[in-house]
Order: sequence, then C-alpha cells, then structure tokens
Amino acid sequence: MTRIVIIGGGPGGYEAALVGAQLGAEVTVVDRDGLGGASVLTDCVPSKTLIATAEVMTTFDSSYEELGIIVADDTPHVEQAARVVGVDLGKVNRRVKRLALAQSHDITASVTRAGARVLRGRGRLEGQQDADGSRTVVVTDADGEVERITADAVLIATGGHPREIPDALPDGERILNWTQVYDLDELPEELIVVGSGVTGAEFAGAYQALGSRASPSSPPATACCPARTRTPPPSWRTSSGAAA
Repeated sequence: MTRIVIIGGGPGGYEAALVGAQLGAEVTVVDRDGLGGASVLTDCVPSKTLIATAEVMTTFDSSYEELGIIVADDTPHVEQAARVVGVDLGKVNRRVKRLALAQSHDITASVTRAGARVLRGRGRLEGQQDADGSRTVVVTDADGEVERITADAVLIATGGHPREIPDALPDGERILNWTQVYDLDELPEELIVVGSGVTGAEFAGAYQALGSRASPSSPPATACCPARTRTPPPSWRTSSGAAA
C-alpha cells in the first residue's frame, strides 16, 4: 500500500487526501489549524458570511418602509440622516468564526470517514531520501509530542499568506491583518483596506454596507477582476498607491 503524507489541510490538501484514500492509499494529513485551511477558517467562508449579513442589513434598510414594516423603537424617522438598522459586530464575528469552525469539523469528518488519518500539528521533512525512495516526516503537536511517519510520497500543501508591510505591521488594534479583523467587537467609523483583490474588495464592500466608511486602496492595475466581485457602491472612496 502506498503511504502518503500531506502537509497542509487546505483545499489542495484535504481534496488530495480524499482522492488518495478512495484509491486505496494509506493517507495521513498533517495540519496545524484545522482542515479547510485559510479558505475555510479565515478567508472565503468567513468573508461570505460577513457579506451575507451586510446584504440582509442593506435589503432591510432600503425596503422596510415600502414593504409596510414599522420599526417600533427609538430609531429616528426616515427623514433624518440615520440608519434604521445597526450591527453588533462582536456578535456577527462570533457567528462568522463559529460557522467556519463547524465547516472545518465537517471536512475533518469527511476525510476521516474516507479512511485518512488526520494529525493536528506541524510537519517537516527529516534528513535525506531513503534508498527505497521514501521520506520521513516529523510531526510535532501542540504539546511538543513528536511522531515520525515514513512516506512513499509527500505532498506539500501549506498555501500562502498576504504580504505584510514592514512599516505597518499588524498590531491587532489599529492595523489588522485578514484574520484579526474577525476579532473586532465594535464597528470602526472608518476603514482603509490595503489591497483590492477579491478579499480586499469583499471586506471593503461588507464594511461599507455595515456602516463604516470603507476606503479600498491598491497599487495601479492590481484591482480584482470585475467578474468575481460586485460593482463597488458609489460611496466608496478609492485611492491608488496608498498604504495604511
């Protein structure tokens, strides 16, 4: 039986594990944070959940009067320059992370049912290739326990991460990376999003809809493809070449 070790449990890693196990290989997946990787835990799934919340708010805010819905609280009249609905960002983010974690658990269950083994920890290659072509993978878990696994094939699927600007390193308070933004408990009055790829455009659009003044910023000619994102609202203020 072919022994396969996959280091990294993102979409590339867990899909490879499913196929390998279905074809009869002895598969071990090593991942530090949880299967699904950044795509499920901190990127695609959380951002789509955030966008869904923002869209519900926008739809209600713009149509409740036409639909005959009465807001029976202390909300100002529509004639005043105030939103009808607001957001508890801490609660939104807790739900975002809870749903992402649930999907990660579902993926882990699917991979395990397929016959693959899932190890939580960090994996690295040890030494040189053996005479039979195999390699040894060393796995260290959170408690420092070490396990060595011999593999006929090793797939490195550790993914990537956004570049950090040396002069503006994330501090979790005023400068946030793409994971720290889901730790916010209060909606910022103004938000500058550096980078207007798919993730940046989604953050800017969602926070604008939630009530922030969002300003996406990017170098020239690097904005995301229009086919993958919605048209920015007219209230967006954009800039080129700026840094946070």
